[in-house]
Amino acid sequence: MKKSFLTLIAAVACASTTLVYAQTAEFPTKPIRLVVGFAAGGPTDIIARVLAKDMSILLGQTIFIDNKAGASSMIATREVKNAAPDGYTLLFSSLGLNVNPILLGEQAGYNPRTDFTPISNAATLPLVAVQAYDSPVKSMAELLKTAQSKPEAVSFASSGNGGSGHLAGELLGTLAKAKMLHVPYKGNGPALLEVMAGRVDFMFYPVIGLADNVAAKRIKILAVGTAKRLAQFPDAPTMSEVGFPGFEATAPWVGMLAPAKTPPAVVNRLNDAMVKALAKPEVKAQLEKLGAVIVGDSPAEFAAYLKRDYDRWDHVIKAAAIKADVN
Repeated sequence: MKKSFLTLIAAVACASTTLVYAQTAEFPTKPIRLVVGFAAGGPTDIIARVLAKDMSILLGQTIFIDNKAGASSMIATREVKNAAPDGYTLLFSSLGLNVNPILLGEQAGYNPRTDFTPISNAATLPLVAVQAYDSPVKSMAELLKTAQSKPEAVSFASSGNGGSGHLAGELLGTLAKAKMLHVPYKGNGPALLEVMAGRVDFMFYPVIGLADNVAAKRIKILAVGTAKRLAQFPDAPTMSEVGFPGFEATAPWVGMLAPAKTPPAVVNRLNDAMVKALAKPEVKAQLEKLGAVIVGDSPAEFAAYLKRDYDRWDHVIKAAAIKADVN
C-alpha cells in the first residue's frame, strides 16, 4: 500500500513536470499584454512599441501595449505584480520601479526586489545638463564653483520630486559638495521652458528632443551624462571630463519585467526575442535616433543592474532627504 502511494505521488509529480515543460516549450500560444505605466507618446511608450512590433514577429504572437498611466507608474506596476506568472502579462518599466518604494515605502504597494522577474534592460536614456543659451556661465566648473561658495545660489529644475532630473541634480550636489536649490515642475517640458527663460540656472534633461532646441539656440549644453561624447553634440564634454566619472549610471533605464515566479523557460524565451529584436539594424536605428543607448542584457545581468540602481538611489534620496511629492 505504501509503495503504491509513493508510486502515485511520483507519477503525479512527473506528470506535473511534463505539463509545465510542455507549456513553457510551446510559449507563447496566445497574445501577450505589455503594460506601460505612462501615457502613449512618451519615451518609455515609444520604445515599448518599437520592441513589441519586432518581438511579436519573433515569438509568433502579438504583443499589445496597454497604457496604464498614473501614480508615477505605480498603477501599472501593481497590476503586473498581481498578474499570473505565466509570461502573458508583462511590465515595461523605468526608474520609478525602484524610486517609488524608496520614497513611499509600503505605500508603493510592491517590492521591486521580490515581486518581479527581470527579463532584459532595453536601453538607457542619457541625461544632459543644459542651461539658457544666453547664460553668462561658461562651463559646469564655473557653475559648481558658484554653488560651492554660495549655498542655494544656483538653482536646478526638474520634472518633479524623485524624477530622474531631480535625482541627478542631487547626486551632482552631493559629489561636488554643493548645496543647490531644487525647483520642481509638473513635467520636463515646463521645467525646460523656465531654464530657457533663465529663471532657473540649469537642469538635467533626457537627450530625446534636445537637438532642435540646441540648433535653435534656445539652450546650450554644459555636459552630457554618457561615457563617451554624443555624436549629435560632439563639442559638449562628458560628465567624466568635467570631473564626475561614472555619472552615466544616472541615465534612466527602460526594461521589461514579469511577475515573480514566472518560469525560467518563459523568461529566457522572452529575453531571447527581446535581445534579438534590439540587435536588428532597423530597431537600433530607431532607438539611437531617439538618443537611447541600447543594452539588451540577460535576466541575471538586468537583476544585478536593478540592485545597483536601487542601492544608488536609496543612498542619494536619503542623503538629500528627498520626500515624496504628495500634491
